[in-house]
Amino acid sequence: QVQLMESGGGSVQVGGSLRLSCAASGSGYASRNSNLGWFRQAPGKKREGVALISASGSSTSIVTSLKDRFTVSRDNAENTISLQMNSLKPEDTAIYYCAAGPKFSWSEDDYPYWGQGTQVTVSS
Repeated sequence: QVQLMESGGGSVQVGGSLRLSCAASGSGYASRNSNLGWFRQAPGKKREGVALISASGSSTSIVTSLKDRFTVSRDNAENTISLQMNSLKPEDTAIYYCAAGPKFSWSEDDYPYWGQGTQVTVSS
């Protein structure tokens, strides 16, 4: 079992920045060896992938449309991952979820563990 807890969400104006964090806990082996992903769900829309990071942290992937503004990192010593979001836009408004799973994948079905989500609101 892996428990995930997101933090760092909030309200920000257009052009601002936020840094989301996700702390993984639970079974030491599972949490240390899980690939982690950030997904988001905007009001009235389906959940979509944002960024992935491998268990070792050596591989990352970010949705093409967000690459110039978002970065993902992992601190395995602290068992946390972060999502740095810069130059935020109103369309970034969503609930951001952290997920853990055995595969480096964009498919939500490959992530059995999910956090509760953290709200990000970008206003103009």
